[in-house]
Amino acid sequence: LLFFQCDNAKGLKAFYDAIKYGPNHLMVFGGVCATVTSIIAESLKGWNLVQLSFAATTPELADKKKYPYFFRTVPSDNAVNPAILKLLKHYHWKRVGTLTQDVQRFSEVRNDLTGVLYGEDIEISDTESFSNDPCTSVKKLKGNDVRIILGQFDEEMAVKVFCCAYDEEMYGSKYQWIIPGWYENLWWESWINSSQCLSKNLLAAMEGYIGVDFEPLSSKTNKTISGRTPQQYEKEYNAKRGDGQSSKFHGYAYDGIWVIARTLQRAMNYLNSTNKHQRIEDFNYTNHKLGKIFLNAMNETRFFGVTGEVVFRNGERMGTIKFTQFQEQKEVKVGEYNAVDDKLVIINNSIRFQGLEPPKDKTIIQEELRKISLPLYSILSALTILGMIMASAFLFFNIKNRNQKLIKMSSPYMNNLIILGGMLSYASIFLFGLDGSFVSEKTFETLCTVRTWILTVGYTTAFGAMFAKTWRVHAIFKNVKMKKKIIKDQKLLGIVGGMLLIDLCILICWQVVDPLRRTVEKYNMEVCP
Repeated sequence: LLFFQCDNAKGLKAFYDAIKYGPNHLMVFGGVCATVTSIIAESLKGWNLVQLSFAATTPELADKKKYPYFFRTVPSDNAVNPAILKLLKHYHWKRVGTLTQDVQRFSEVRNDLTGVLYGEDIEISDTESFSNDPCTSVKKLKGNDVRIILGQFDEEMAVKVFCCAYDEEMYGSKYQWIIPGWYENLWWESWINSSQCLSKNLLAAMEGYIGVDFEPLSSKTNKTISGRTPQQYEKEYNAKRGDGQSSKFHGYAYDGIWVIARTLQRAMNYLNSTNKHQRIEDFNYTNHKLGKIFLNAMNETRFFGVTGEVVFRNGERMGTIKFTQFQEQKEVKVGEYNAVDDKLVIINNSIRFQGLEPPKDKTIIQEELRKISLPLYSILSALTILGMIMASAFLFFNIKNRNQKLIKMSSPYMNNLIILGGMLSYASIFLFGLDGSFVSEKTFETLCTVRTWILTVGYTTAFGAMFAKTWRVHAIFKNVKMKKKIIKDQKLLGIVGGMLLIDLCILICWQVVDPLRRTVEKYNMEVCP
């Protein structure tokens, strides 16, 4: 087994010294730091050495053309993206935004996420990045009405992001933050002093965020390849480490040893069945055939380990991704995603959204036709019917008693015109109450013209007749010589007819030159109650 330091020079020197001066190594186990691991992994093809890492998560190492002999038992940082896709689909979120710190590690994950979401009917409506101050980017996300924010940043920047989110009111029932889940426990306490945010404000903005990270140990109670359950292994590990600091990669290191053992066993079985004269001890750095056998054997390795189902796809571990949610100042596991089965499991009633339901992925703009209130229209229609009944009664009374002296002296024909004009005006109330919710667009345009004509003719008939009667009284009493003056109803009817003629000329010209048309008026948007 070869282990490397994180210092590039020292790590490379240790590797090359082991190759030059040590015995022939069958495989390389390590490393941890991405810089050293990537340099060594790129050169291993020349020595036909298969490398297995248990802690290098950088997405760059997934490039099989550049690192064909590299494997890892830990999922890469990109492994969270299919899990995020499943979560978005589970809650029917189809519009998201990304907020990324300008660091290669986070940018690579963001770029891979873009590819994962492409073609999945999920829109990335805004992509923002920042170096030190995220507030401008947070404001842009709010301006673009982004409600589901996928973040990629470290703990220090996370404090700044949530402070900005608090200032912009981008938290609570309308928003959902999804960020890395590998932060240390109580991570915000280490960085709160470097921000301008009060602790209670920061915690208010953080409440409900969802963290995504690989699962350190399987939650299943099945026995693993070692004969222990993951829980038994963890208990034994904690007992043996004592007060030593725990690493979340210990389970992957443990499964890594089993991967190497199973690979060598598989290679030996293959050699025994195909070539009895060759053994794995015959391996050297120029033996391409044995190197290829080790490579294929590791790629085909599959078993249940303490970190879950151990299976590789092009050298990448298909692991389990866990979802945690920040609830009342602590991380609570709320679900997990199994990459082997491509299955998301949400623990019953564990996710607590700030509202009654999951946040919407955007402001839903729902067009609503403003229509006349049906109860109001019904009341006015009822009053109109009463008015028309009353007018009909007056008309009947006027016609029946037209030969009586008092009625005859009041010009019953002109009275009838006033009543008929009033009834036409009453009828227009029914037509004005019929809006787009009752009639079609084409009928509505015709209705606009009809009700205008009826109201105009009704008004002119009623008030024209009333004016004519008033004018006759005025003409009689203006007669200074007190000579007998008779103004017959026919003349008054002529006056009303002249007024109606003027109205009709205007209405006809209006209809020919610029007829009434239906238009839709947009009002200012209002918040739905």
